[in-house]
Amino acid sequence: MKKPNNMMLQTLTRLIILIVLSFSIYLLLAGHNSPGGGFIGGLMTASAILILYLSFGLNSIKKVIRLDYIKIIGIGLLFASVTGVVSMVFGFPYLKQFFDYFRLPILGEVELTTALPFDLGVYFVVLASALAIILTIAEDDK
Repeated sequence: MKKPNNMMLQTLTRLIILIVLSFSIYLLLAGHNSPGGGFIGGLMTASAILILYLSFGLNSIKKVIRLDYIKIIGIGLLFASVTGVVSMVFGFPYLKQFFDYFRLPILGEVELTTALPFDLGVYFVVLASALAIILTIAEDDK
């Protein structure tokens, strides 16, 4: 059987991936001030990686992205949970959010908040869960 030539699809995929990943990072970083955050950022990143799988094939992308998604789910859960426990160590309620403004050399004045590490943990959980589910279904098709 002749292998199809997907050069146009693969070239366009590279541009789409750049746009989708940039938007997912924006959503992750904007989540504590406006709609967005770890959940929707993780879904956007999962959709970008899914586009890679669809255009380049499951086997070729698995050679490049060799991640154990189940371990990433655990790391994300641990990261989000530890973020909440840290506030309890200092005598505040679980998941109490703190923020302050800092002056960084290149970026200038930046707001840093404790919601970002929690969102990052949620991001990893959602990203790895979505990809684990989708790829398990895709591999079962064979």
